[in-house]
This record gives sequence, C-alpha cells and structure tokens, in this order.
Amino acid sequence: MPPSPRSSTLFASSTMADSLQVLFEAINQAPDEQTLRSRIVPQIGALFAAKRQGCFFFDQLPLGNRNLQNAIQVALSIDHNPVLRYLVEHHAPVHEAVVASPKVWSMICPRPDHWHVMAGPIVSQGQLVGAVGCTRDRSMPAFDPQNLADLSAICLHLSVWTATVRSQRQSTDTNLLENSNAQRLTPREWQIADLVALGRTNAAIGTELWITENSVKQALKRMFRKLEVSSRAEMVAQLATAKYHSPNLD
Repeated sequence: MPPSPRSSTLFASSTMADSLQVLFEAINQAPDEQTLRSRIVPQIGALFAAKRQGCFFFDQLPLGNRNLQNAIQVALSIDHNPVLRYLVEHHAPVHEAVVASPKVWSMICPRPDHWHVMAGPIVSQGQLVGAVGCTRDRSMPAFDPQNLADLSAICLHLSVWTATVRSQRQSTDTNLLENSNAQRLTPREWQIADLVALGRTNAAIGTELWITENSVKQALKRMFRKLEVSSRAEMVAQLATAKYHSPNLD
C-alpha cells in the first residue's frame, strides 16, 4: 500500500528538520570564515537544491581586481539590487519574487543561473555585516515561504556564530596587545622610536630631543632589550604593527 500524501509530507518535514539540525551543529563548530565558506555554504546550497550558493562578509570582499570590484559595487548597490535593499531595511530573508516581478527581475539580473535568488542576512551588534544566498536557474522551481523560514533559522545561527567568533578574536587581539612588548616603552622611548621610523640618525634624534647622541644610543639598547629585537628595522616593524592594532598605544 503506497504511503498517503500526508505521510510523505510528514516524512519530508522530518528529513528537512534533521538536515537543519546537522547544519546548525556544523555552523557552531566552524572555526573561521574560510571554513564557513568551504564546508558549510555547500551544505546550505545542497539543502535548498541550489544551482549556486555563496556567503560573504562586507569587510572581507576581494577588491583587488578592478573588474571584480566594479561587479561587486553594482551587486551591492541598494539602488540597483532590490534584494539587498530588502536585507538592509528588514534584516530578514527574501527571494526575488518578494521585491520584483519576473520581468523586472530579468532586467535587473539577466543571468540564467540567477533566475531565482534567495538571500538572508548575517547580523552582528545590530548591523548587517554579511549575507548568505542561493540561486536557481530558470528550469528550477522558485523558492517558497518554507525555504525562507528555513533560511531564517540558518541566518540566526550564522549571526550568533559571527558575533561569537568576532568577539573571541577581538578579545584575543586585546590580550596580545596588553602583553605586547610595546607596552613596556616609556613616552620618551616612543619619541625616539618615531624619529627612528622617520630615518633620523642618532645625532639628529639627540638634537631634536635635546639629549646627547650617547643618550640616544643607550636608549636604543634598552628599547631593543624590551622589544626583543636586534635592529632598528625590526623595532620599527614591531611598533608599526602594535600601532596598527591600537592607534592610541603611543
């Protein structure tokens, strides 16, 4: 006796729920954004039977290639892309049929593999920091309300993951700075280091700071020991890195 339509629906719902739980756990265990893109995003695409899938964070966009930069600027223009505008305004998943008619969408995005588009927000500290999206081609069915509901759950986990990972990273950076050798320099030693970075000689530094050349030499020896470096170049590089992470360090 074949299963009833209701039984088939219940089975499909149970299977989807199980798949979502597996995906939630995988997101929670991802150590970084690269793992998220390489391992988790393909699972999201498979879950929604997508032709293409992707995940990006606004502060990590590859802008080295000029042509790619132009394409990204168009795609991320809220005036050009109504899907993105919806994400920015609502912080909620959306597919193209919610924001545009098929005719309008075909003009906005004529690519055949982007005939159907669904995207969801990644939010951290109340701000839209990224997005995850899937596409289907013209021969495939459109995304439906259940797809949006499932993507909403996924985006919730992605947003929590993003906030947690970035908070941990910020805490680690802070600890590194607090333990940095640069913290051991006195204000006078920072003055000397800044002049060294400008290429000044010991004699020129002494003249500018109203101290003897020998005092500059002795100060540099102490600074080398504190920073655990053996050259002026190493010292400048280490302090430049410390200043980059904490502009108020000096």
